[in-house]
Amino acid sequence: MSTEATPLRLGILLSGRGSNFLAIAQSIRERRLAGVEIAIVLSNVAEAAGITAAVQLGVPCAVLVSKGRPRTEHDADMIATLRAHKVDLVCLAGYMRLLSPGFIAAFSNRILNIHPSLLPAFPGLDAQQQTFEYGVKIAGCTVHFVDEHLDHGAIILQRTVPVLDSDDAHSLAERILAEEHIAYTEAIARVASGEYEIQGRRYLKR
Repeated sequence: MSTEATPLRLGILLSGRGSNFLAIAQSIRERRLAGVEIAIVLSNVAEAAGITAAVQLGVPCAVLVSKGRPRTEHDADMIATLRAHKVDLVCLAGYMRLLSPGFIAAFSNRILNIHPSLLPAFPGLDAQQQTFEYGVKIAGCTVHFVDEHLDHGAIILQRTVPVLDSDDAHSLAERILAEEHIAYTEAIARVASGEYEIQGRRYLKR
């Protein structure tokens, strides 16, 4: 009889190229992220490059187009698909659509997001551009649990990069993205371990 633990099953949501999805998939493939498997990749955009990448990797994937559909109706289909694939943890990887309260309730404390700033600074769209224009000297990324508010849930970890005098918004975004790929894998590993607790807004390792 096998005593091997059941893998944590990820549902990855994306709307674009899916670079964080690819980083997660590579970490699993190279066994740097143990005890985890990708159950399904979902996109709300039919032509998302991340779906093409999932097909090429042989990862289960599906498209549920959101354009022109009520959010609650679309999210109900997303929830049903994730449940059908027995997803334990939802990872937003460039998913450019706000989740409905019903979606968040369906996966309470089981949705992660990565944001390209040191939250609570610069939430929302174009965070890298906001960061650059504000003139801060330290930038970075944040992995956090998702709650009902935009870029708001308890922070699991952050990684930083210096803002160089030679930077423009594009070069800064590229260096932040490199840190995102490291941070997401580490955050998933922390959650998969189960060795943490949330006190108020604080994520605490046990």
